[in-house]
Amino acid sequence: MQVYVYKSRRKPDTYIYLARKDDFEVIPAPLKQVFGTPEFALEFELTPERTLAQEDPKAVLASLRERGFHLQMPPQNEIPL
Repeated sequence: MQVYVYKSRRKPDTYIYLARKDDFEVIPAPLKQVFGTPEFALEFELTPERTLAQEDPKAVLASLRERGFHLQMPPQNEIPL
């Protein structure tokens, strides 16, 4: 599946993957408000076998098929006790 990735200008290391280029209508309004104006980052072919830096490709594909988008948040920093 061809995917289109947009980064948030408001939230560092936050990205939205879309199944269709510039199809921002699939993103819920509250998320759009927090995310801000999307900035195109890249386009690539996503397969279940492809390695992604921070996401499980199967989970991304499932999200894209079910909702039309996938939100990638920055990894949580673990605070030692």
